[in-house]
Amino acid sequence: MAFSIELETINGQAKLTLIGELDGGTAPLFKEQIETAAQANITKLVLMMDQLEYMSSAGLRVLVFAKQKMGTGVEIFLVGTQEMVNDTIEQTGLHQSFHMVDSYDFAI
Repeated sequence: MAFSIELETINGQAKLTLIGELDGGTAPLFKEQIETAAQANITKLVLMMDQLEYMSSAGLRVLVFAKQKMGTGVEIFLVGTQEMVNDTIEQTGLHQSFHMVDSYDFAI
């Protein structure tokens, strides 16, 4: 499945919707959107991951990049991660660095 990503910025919050498969070929698009969001002076980054079917180590590296780029003043939420993606995040211990929530309502 192809990968697509959409960025919305509203009231100090950036919401990125990730769809498809995030791998070495698509991770640069994700990183580019993280950099764009970081320039918007946000306090919250919400990553909608309920339609993300696969994440490789390249995607995990971008998550680490997002944490470093946003700094401590920005809360990062991972919303609705599917089981396979969730397992990948938990196995690396990254789940402790983000707010893992089931729905967007918990992130706003």
